[in-house]
Amino acid sequence: MEAPYVSLVIPVMNEIENVRPLYDALVKAIEAIGRPTEMVLVDDGSTDGTVESLEEIAAEDPRLKLIVLRRNYGQTAAMKAGIDFASGEIIVTLDGDLQNDPSDIPMMIEHIENGYDLVHGWRRNRQDTFLTRKLPSRCANWLISRSTGFPIHDLGCTLKAIRADIAKELELYGEMHRFIPILAHMRGARCIEVVTKHHARVAGQTKYGLGRTFRVVLDLMTVSYLQRYFASPMKLFGMVGLLSAMISVAAGLGAGAMKLFASVDLTGNPLLWLTMLAGIASIQFFSLGLLGEVNARIYYAQEGRRNYTVRRTLNYGLAPRVLNTEPSRSKAA
Repeated sequence: MEAPYVSLVIPVMNEIENVRPLYDALVKAIEAIGRPTEMVLVDDGSTDGTVESLEEIAAEDPRLKLIVLRRNYGQTAAMKAGIDFASGEIIVTLDGDLQNDPSDIPMMIEHIENGYDLVHGWRRNRQDTFLTRKLPSRCANWLISRSTGFPIHDLGCTLKAIRADIAKELELYGEMHRFIPILAHMRGARCIEVVTKHHARVAGQTKYGLGRTFRVVLDLMTVSYLQRYFASPMKLFGMVGLLSAMISVAAGLGAGAMKLFASVDLTGNPLLWLTMLAGIASIQFFSLGLLGEVNARIYYAQEGRRNYTVRRTLNYGLAPRVLNTEPSRSKAA
């Protein structure tokens, strides 16, 4: 069979009612693409018969590659597994609930072929409930855009097309699949956001809720740190340590002046306590900076690791190709 040009990566969990309609929609998209394409479906711990349904389809169509994870690791880990096992030059990610429209895929691939490295969808007419889905998403997108300086309308859209060499370099964990455009941009990828179609869920149960919003905010803090200080943690911790040292010196001078010129008893004096507290804090922050620098260098030297384990695969003859490229040490753009 001819090597695939496009790999469609779809994480699924308990989507038995959507499996066959999803497959039919993907086949139509493949026909529109007109290039060799594989479908990489990653089952993330389904318990409703989704795996068995996918196995039946995989037995009929060798273009469908099935990866079954040992347990539910979450969407990010499942997506990372699919990316690692994908063998196409272009990787397209989308949800398995049919809310993303596979008919948008040829348009996104065309943008990749025109020179972009990553194309991410914008669900401008999103078909979800306003209070529990659309409003939190808009607030999160605004916060992320302001925090990272990366202009985007819809970071939560799973429908994306990305060059395989960039996708395989990305380290995805936690809820980091949402930040793929930002992580790719940090590596110099040329990104573009395009309007895509979005449909209301017609079968199955959503796996998203308000609780995920808080986890996304925590991951945003991680991404902001990675974006600014990961290559040189001392720039953050050293700056805070220097500020603490300056406060300690200033408080110490003030306490000393009160003792020398005003004969003030320094027992329990707040400035004396501030001098000691800020001095200790400065030492701790400088130590954290040094430890961060050492850990960053260990990270850059180590081989890549995976945050998932695979139980079995179908229609795969070889292990996945995982790039081991040393990340750039220069400041992210």
